[in-house]
Amino acid sequence: MAIDVDPRELEQRIVLAYTGEPRQSGTNNWEIIKRHIDGDRNIFDIFERIRDTSTAMRIALERGDWDEVGRQIAAEWDNRKRLAPGVTTPTIDDLMARAAVAGATAAKVCGAGGGGCLFCYGPPSARPAIADALEAGGARVLDYRIEMNGLQLG
Repeated sequence: MAIDVDPRELEQRIVLAYTGEPRQSGTNNWEIIKRHIDGDRNIFDIFERIRDTSTAMRIALERGDWDEVGRQIAAEWDNRKRLAPGVTTPTIDDLMARAAVAGATAAKVCGAGGGGCLFCYGPPSARPAIADALEAGGARVLDYRIEMNGLQLG
């Protein structure tokens, strides 16, 4: 079911940047799958917390509770980085710290982590400072738009 949220309102709060590190998702994904197959109870608990966070995120988005959206992004990241040692890196941690100083209230890597793109979230007034801080840290800020219609063929 679609989430009733104004995509432009959400875009004003997001800075998307390439970290400069290629994504190492295969190693991370294998570590997570292996722990799951081995019955690691901790991994199951983390998955359940991430699931619960997604439910809380949906509610916050539908209410337009932008502060709560930030708290849920931060909660998801706190759990995701515990899935495998390579989900975060010193470069990612540095970029997130820079973004936080500039006003970001939350940040997380996209996908399985280990590099690739970084998603930073904060109040619209902090967006330029967050972008500048990421660029000063060596990241490349990406121009993006939230696509509402999905892939269109033809």
